Amino acid sequence: MAAAGGAVPELELDPEPPRRGPAAAAAAEGEEEEVAEAELAAELAARRSAEARRLVLPPRRRPSGRLPAGLSQWFPALEVLDVSGTGLAELGAELLALPRLHTLLAKNNRLGGPGSLPKGLGQAPVGRSLRVLNLSGNRFAEVPPALLGLRGLQSLSLGGNRLHGIPPDIQELRSLEFLYLGGNFITSIPPELAKLPSLSYLVLCDNKIQSIPPQLAQLHSLRSLSLHNNLLTYLPREILNLVHLEELSLRGNPLVVRFVRDLTYNPPSLQELAGRTVKTRNVPYAPSDLPENLVRYLSLASNCPNPKCGGVYFDSCVRQIKFVDFCGKYRIPLMHYLCSPECSSPCSSASQSSTSQSESDSEDEASVAARRMQKVLLG
Repeated sequence: MAAAGGAVPELELDPEPPRRGPAAAAAAEGEEEEVAEAELAAELAARRSAEARRLVLPPRRRPSGRLPAGLSQWFPALEVLDVSGTGLAELGAELLALPRLHTLLAKNNRLGGPGSLPKGLGQAPVGRSLRVLNLSGNRFAEVPPALLGLRGLQSLSLGGNRLHGIPPDIQELRSLEFLYLGGNFITSIPPELAKLPSLSYLVLCDNKIQSIPPQLAQLHSLRSLSLHNNLLTYLPREILNLVHLEELSLRGNPLVVRFVRDLTYNPPSLQELAGRTVKTRNVPYAPSDLPENLVRYLSLASNCPNPKCGGVYFDSCVRQIKFVDFCGKYRIPLMHYLCSPECSSPCSSASQSSTSQSESDSEDEASVAARRMQKVLLG
């Protein structure tokens, strides 16, 4: 209702509360953190149990960013500890005092800065007992060196961090069966990764990987390989040697949306031409006939994969990408090596002529691959 004289009444607002200065705000925040820490400590102390094997901290703010002091005293027999989503910025000395801990879940925290992991982790009793470690969704820019001393670790998850590479010392984790490194910024895979004899599940999806080292075929226990959403244009031919592989995920890579053919060839040297002649014409020689370095060189000859060729090559070869069928449904590019540009590839010829003998060779190879690969995910 309008006031007398047509004037519009003004609303009276409560006076604005006084603003705190930076120092006062920081002091108040510190007091709140101390209260929250004390409340959590009191709650855990009330639940203390010398027999408890599993503890899940509620996903709420951890003001100090550390494990609660006294945790190892209240729960000395812990085997499973889940501190995911609690705002942790470091796993301090409390972790070292849990000698029976075999599973640590610390996903979606603020770990990744200096001091995130306690010193001496690999030498502590927990370093020998730990089997499962999940640090996904944190801020690690590199695989922490302290983790590489956990020789009994069987499962390691570092997905959704800020990793740009995989250290060659990953080979020290000889007991590792499951490795999850998806959702990072990794550009390459070190050949040393192939020295993990028990690795069965390898997840490298959602990175920036451009090529797969052929040494990866030495992972004879590998059952699942996730490579989707990377920058792969081909796979090494050696991947067919992964005889236990059941799942290969490749969707979201350039090799799925286009067929890339790459022919590169450096003319062979005079030494290679001579070596090719010796090998293809079966020129007899004894080790005493030639210098030791030439005998060793001749032993390095590789046979051309074209069954109609019969040639060999040493250092000079044609790199060619070819299609190989999997499961009778998908065709994926594999790196293929020929002795010369004039030598036709069995599988690349198959893509040009459906009636050629080389196509039947491709089909034979595909049938072998189908037996080895039960499931291929291309999306």
